[in-house]
Amino acid sequence: MGMCGPIAMALPLSRGQKWQIVQSSLVYNLGRVVTYGLIGLIFGMIGLGVALAGGQKVFSVILGVFLLIFALLPQRMEAFILRLPGLNLLFSQVKQQISSLFKQTSLGANLLIGMLNGLLPCGLVYLAIAGAMTTGHMLDGALFMASFGLGTIPMMLGVTLLGQFLRPNYRQFFRRMAPVIMAVFALLLISRGFNIPIPRELEFWQAIQDPVMCH
Repeated sequence: MGMCGPIAMALPLSRGQKWQIVQSSLVYNLGRVVTYGLIGLIFGMIGLGVALAGGQKVFSVILGVFLLIFALLPQRMEAFILRLPGLNLLFSQVKQQISSLFKQTSLGANLLIGMLNGLLPCGLVYLAIAGAMTTGHMLDGALFMASFGLGTIPMMLGVTLLGQFLRPNYRQFFRRMAPVIMAVFALLLISRGFNIPIPRELEFWQAIQDPVMCH
């Protein structure tokens, strides 16, 4: 809500009947899910290569440490990522395309905005990417990130419909919660890499992993 909310609240929706606004918002969110699924497919393939090489435990620790640093120093890590070759240019092009699509009110424009939105830098997307990589499988990686996208739809749909009534301090609360969620996820990755016993309350984490990555 804190990261993607501004785009969701600025969608070029046709101010007709309420069901048309809901339809446009759902199409926008579908675009995000499609992009997340494709990203998960790519990073799941990378994780598969690591799993086949037998380095999944070390890989899990490295990802966990990276996410933990990101949670503690988000601005510096964002700056580091943007300095990677080509990424700054890619994000600039994506933002320009989104700006041009805001001038349209068609369903196709909202779908493309959603797909492009899925490419923008976001801490929770990096979190989902880490999860997709640790599945160690292309399809599982795609399903992991698509599920992440689907799970955000209720919140994002609510932002689109009720965003104008939300006070800025509520949006700031959700933004501040993101590093906390990321830190917890990072510690789970690190503990998994070191084979530290996980409490029963967190066994869901192992349930979503590929068997190759759990043993």
